[in-house]
Order: sequence, then C-alpha cells, then structure tokens
Amino acid sequence: MDSTAQQQATMIGGDNLELSFKDLSLDAGTVGEDNSKILKWNLPLKELYKLACSFYKEKSGKAIHLSYEDNLKLVAFTQQAAHGPLDLSKAPPLGMFDVIGKDRRIAWQQLGTITKLQAMEGFIDLLDRLCPLFKPYVEAIKKDREEKARRAEQEEIQRTEALAAERERQEELARLESEKNREELHRRQLQDALNQQTYHQFKEYAEIQFPGNPEQQAVLIRQLQNEHYHQYMQQLQAQVATNLARLKSLSDGEEDDTPTAVVCENGAAGAIEPAAANEFANANNAKENSQFEFKEQCDSDNDSGDYAVISPANMWTKPDIKLFKQEVMAGKGDGVIRVNHGDTVTVKVPTHEGGSCLFWEFATDSYDIGFGVYFEWGKPPTTEVSVHISESDEDDDTIEEDDEVICAEDLECGQVQSSQMSSAGSALGSRNPISIIIPIYRRECHQEVYAGSHTYPGEGTYLLKFDNSYSLWRPKTLYYKVFYTR
Repeated sequence: MDSTAQQQATMIGGDNLELSFKDLSLDAGTVGEDNSKILKWNLPLKELYKLACSFYKEKSGKAIHLSYEDNLKLVAFTQQAAHGPLDLSKAPPLGMFDVIGKDRRIAWQQLGTITKLQAMEGFIDLLDRLCPLFKPYVEAIKKDREEKARRAEQEEIQRTEALAAERERQEELARLESEKNREELHRRQLQDALNQQTYHQFKEYAEIQFPGNPEQQAVLIRQLQNEHYHQYMQQLQAQVATNLARLKSLSDGEEDDTPTAVVCENGAAGAIEPAAANEFANANNAKENSQFEFKEQCDSDNDSGDYAVISPANMWTKPDIKLFKQEVMAGKGDGVIRVNHGDTVTVKVPTHEGGSCLFWEFATDSYDIGFGVYFEWGKPPTTEVSVHISESDEDDDTIEEDDEVICAEDLECGQVQSSQMSSAGSALGSRNPISIIIPIYRRECHQEVYAGSHTYPGEGTYLLKFDNSYSLWRPKTLYYKVFYTR
C-alpha cells in the first residue's frame, strides 16, 4: 500500500506540476512588502484568489468536473497559500489507511518553497486552464463592480451638484432677503422723514376732526401719513419713468429744444434744456433720500421767478359722509351750495398771515362733481373766503383757455406740460399769474368725503373749483369745509 501511494505521489508531482510553476509570473524576489499592489487580470491578487476559491467550491462537481490529480494540485496550492511550505516536523501524523491525506501531503510537499503569493497565482492559473468558465466569471464580476463604481460616482456627482444648487438657492434667498430688509429699512426711514414733516399739520387737522379723542386722532394721523407716503412714492416713480424715457430719446439722437418739465430735488417744478438732462436725472435719483422739504428754489429757463416753486397737494378720502354732511348743515362748516347744471363754483380762499397749510373737505348728494385747485399769486385784496358762481369757466375770475399757467406735478395732474411752465410775468394783462395745483377731474364725492391739503407756496389766493359744466340736466348739492393750520 505504501509503495503504491508513493508511486501515485510521484505521478502527481512529476513534470505536470513543474510545468505549472513555469506559468507563474511572480517569484519570491519580486514580492515586496506591500502585497495589496500586486495585480492579476487588473484585480488585486488576493482578491482574485478569493474569487477563484469561491468559484472552485461552488462549481466543483456541478459546472466543472476535475480529475483526481487536478484536485490534488489545486488543494496543494491552497495549503501552500494558507500555511506556506510544508514542515513535516509540525505536520500531524497520518493514519495508515489515509491514502488521500498522504497524496495531498505529497502534492503539497512537491510545491517546495514557493511563497504564498506564488501559490495563489498557481491556483488561479491552474483553475483557468482546467475550467474555461472561470475567466468569464471574473470578467463579469469586474464589469459588475465597475458598473456599480460608475453608478456610485455618478450618484456622488449628482449629489454634489444638488448640494451646490441648494447652496446657491439658499444664498440667493439670503441675498433677496437682505435686499428686502434693506428696502424695508429704506422705506421706513423715508416714511419716518415724511411723517416728521407732516405730523404737526395732520395733528392739527385731526384735532379739528375729533376734538378730545386722542385715539381717533392717532388713527386719522396714521391714515393721512400712509396716504401721503403712497402718493409720494407713486409721484416719484412717475417722475423717474418720465425722465428715463426722456434720456432714452436723447440717447437715440433725437433733438428737441423744448424744455423738459421735471421735479427738482426739492420737489419744485422747473424746466431744463436737453443738455442738462443727465444732471437732473441724478437729482431725481437722489430724491428718495431727500426730506421732502421745499427748502430751495428750483432754477427755471424762463422768467417765472418765485412763482415756479410750488409743492404737490395731498388728497385722501373719508368714509363718514353722512356725519360730515350733518356737521356742515348744522353750521359747523363753511356751508352748502347748490351747483346748477352747466355752472362752475369757485371758492376763493386767501392765504392767512398766520397759516402755513390749507385743508379742504367736500361731498355731494347722489352725483359726482368735478374738482380742481388753482393758486393765484399776489397779495390777496381781502382775507375773507368768497364764493363765485359762473355759467362757464371762461370769465375774468377763472382761467381762460389762452392763459399760461404754472402747473405743479402731482398724482392727478400727470406729467407737467411745457406749455404750462410759462413765466408768471407773461400773464395776460394785469391779472396775477395762476398755478394749477390739481387739475379739474370728476370725483365720486357722493360716495365718500374727499379731503386734501396743500402747503402755502407763498402769498396768494386758492381757487377751489367745483365744476358741473358737463352736466346738462342735474344740479348738485355741494357740502364743503375749508380751513388753515399753522
């Protein structure tokens, strides 16, 4: 039995085993300390060896059928790769009838002193020669891993891009929030500045409307201040848009010698030549930071002098129309006037020596009426308020169609026309020059009380015009109040 086993071991460990060593691409001299860098089939050798062992265990006897001698060689390579060269002094004794164990030990001993890495590569090469399905199996695993790595890389790129996009979105939101906060701060600063300037006027008006009621006075003051701020911003936007359109037309090469009507930094109406458009555009941009005070006089290209400086009026409405009419009819206001169809009523209110601002309120029964405010420059002959009724708007006490007037730019007047910016000195005859503060427009004053105020531009007479000339049949009952504040 022993001689037969030795002969079989000699057969197994003969030339075929030596040929397998010649196919090894590694030897002990080329193996360094860093074994993880050793590649075979573009895979780390140890990883490829594990795949080979797994393939051998799963497929042996199923997809692959090896001879006894080939199995001995593969087992010998695994023993050498796991434990190194065979040391008989440390090997456990074999039983007398353990033929397979003796054959395996002989095959292991035939491997000599090759290293563990060489034994791994020998196992891989031998399995590759014995089983053609092994290499495609490895290639399929490699492709699967590469695909997973590619997907992971792509997902990482997408995740990075998503994080970058989210970061940009957050930065944009933060920037928009910062701009919104700056705009809100600027709006509050501007509104506070406007409120400080109009507080005393609105307070006097509120005290007249609600005497002895501080809460109602505060509500009315707040309402008036909000209306004043919105009117100011709308007027400012209209001015900027007009000036931008004007500058665009000039930049396109259009020549126009007609003076352009603008509102200067102090809010006064004036006229400039096209060559000075840029200078006034810069002034308009600075208007938002102004205190809305009329401290300086705006230069004009005509000889209008002091008459060119006039501020826009403030207009608002009140809902308590019944109470207002009752107060006027009870004698607590200026009076009630019947305005016949086709007539125009002009209420002349001279500026008061101790006053600084004029207030007015009016309402009608059932139907609307036209309303506008003019200002006649010059010292008034009387301090009494007078009412003049005419069948048309063309008599001596009103503005004729051919008269040239000075128009302040306000929300209802729209853009100042150059024909309205003529010199006060060019008024016809000896009549005092007249400025249009609010053009005549129809007001729904039968639904709510219309009120307004205007800061004295100088010494003169206000002309409050109630126009019913457009009505062919209906007379209007007018309720009105006028008063001044210091």
